[in-house]
Amino acid sequence: MENKLQQLINKFKNEEKTYTDNRRAEAEHRSTSDDRRSFLKKTAIGGLGLSSFMGYSFEDTVAHTTGKVNRASSPSELKITDMRYVLTDVMGGTAIIRIDTNQDIYGLGEVRDAADVRYALMLKSRILGENPCNVEKIFKSIKQFGGQSRQAGGVCAVEMALWDLCGKAYNVPAWQLLGGRYRDMVRLYADTPEASSPEEQKRLIDFRVNEQGYTWLKMDVSIGELKGKKGTVVNGKFWEDAKGNLNQWGDRRNFMSYGNTMHPFTQIQITDKGLEVLQQVVEDVRNMVGYEIPISTDHYGHFDLNNNIRMAKALEKYRLAWFEDMVPWQYTEQWKTITNSIETPTTTGEDIYLLENFKPLIEQRAVDIIHPDLASSGGLLETKRIADYAEEFGVAMAMHQAGTPVSFMANVHCAAATQNFLALEHHSVDLPWWEDLVKTVGGFKMIDKGFATVPLTAPGLGIELNEDVLKQHIDPRDKSYFAPTKEWDELKSHDRTYS
Repeated sequence: MENKLQQLINKFKNEEKTYTDNRRAEAEHRSTSDDRRSFLKKTAIGGLGLSSFMGYSFEDTVAHTTGKVNRASSPSELKITDMRYVLTDVMGGTAIIRIDTNQDIYGLGEVRDAADVRYALMLKSRILGENPCNVEKIFKSIKQFGGQSRQAGGVCAVEMALWDLCGKAYNVPAWQLLGGRYRDMVRLYADTPEASSPEEQKRLIDFRVNEQGYTWLKMDVSIGELKGKKGTVVNGKFWEDAKGNLNQWGDRRNFMSYGNTMHPFTQIQITDKGLEVLQQVVEDVRNMVGYEIPISTDHYGHFDLNNNIRMAKALEKYRLAWFEDMVPWQYTEQWKTITNSIETPTTTGEDIYLLENFKPLIEQRAVDIIHPDLASSGGLLETKRIADYAEEFGVAMAMHQAGTPVSFMANVHCAAATQNFLALEHHSVDLPWWEDLVKTVGGFKMIDKGFATVPLTAPGLGIELNEDVLKQHIDPRDKSYFAPTKEWDELKSHDRTYS
């Protein structure tokens, strides 16, 4: 046994010499930065090698040789050196950011779908030189620059990337840094878009349930289903666009459009005939999937709480999993009225930023389920805080997600670390290349039969970019692909919010 140990020591001694020589050569190279050179010298000269353990006991030596020593990072000396981005064509334009450091490790984050990447870039000058492992400290300094919905995209993207970096620095998964995990697999619900026909709807659902193995679905029960059906809505013509649609999103520059008018202010009503049409839409789907699979609903249209209550009661017999975003999240009292008037669970929250703005809904039990989007709610730690606070009031959490695999995996880690979690949305089921935008560290399968895999050992978020595939799916409006962003380096303001 001692001869084998001596051979092992000699082997590691030779490897240590090669490692030290390589570090010294890099330190002496003229292109190496001062910070990197300082780090390399310390790790090359100051590290402990097996050769220094010749006088130790057999047990101590084996304990040292089998320890997981991460030589790729010295966490206390990490510093942020750069932020760059690529704009993908996921969801019509979703940016992935990359935060670089002085130790050749980087973190990935994502600006929420359809949000401007400049929400993140304007934070670059405020985080350069910081140690990314001080996640909470950095978050508190930049959270003032986030707002509701997509205005929070920059802050949340940075927070995601910091946890990815911190996990890589300490060689642990992000869920471990959040306090540990409750589950090894995260249940997903598959978003199912409106179809042009019952046959197309059946094809979409068959693909999700029978081919992909999803155990939870979400569908739209939209006022759009009533287009062209006479006598189904009151006051609809006034709000129609040139194509006869009641578009829920509308022209973002036309604040008088239907899509930009908040629900209580349209005075659209659904007739009994209209409710019968929506009932049939839900019944068709329920008959396809049976009652073992929960069906959540969303995107009804912009009509007031009275019509929402009427619609909910008309659909109650189908035992839906929830009604989502029936009125804007800001109307806590209206949410409480709706929730107390119907039997089906209610949920909202994908556009809410920070725990403080979830509190009224949670404390008044105005909804049955909170529904944060981690790319808007404040990132991993803030979303866990939101979930933990809801748990104290007996409120469950589902998670909204409609981005790239970067945001998806950030959600997976947060869901794994949260006890009152129900299900996480997957919005890109029909994109065959979506999962291939990244590679999983260690080769774990990202999604398996309707569940996301929680990486048990892969550090950080557990993914790296698959550049060959990513380059095929860049938004044509911006093909810069992680180009330098030096114009965002200089801090030009005093940000303190008090005198």
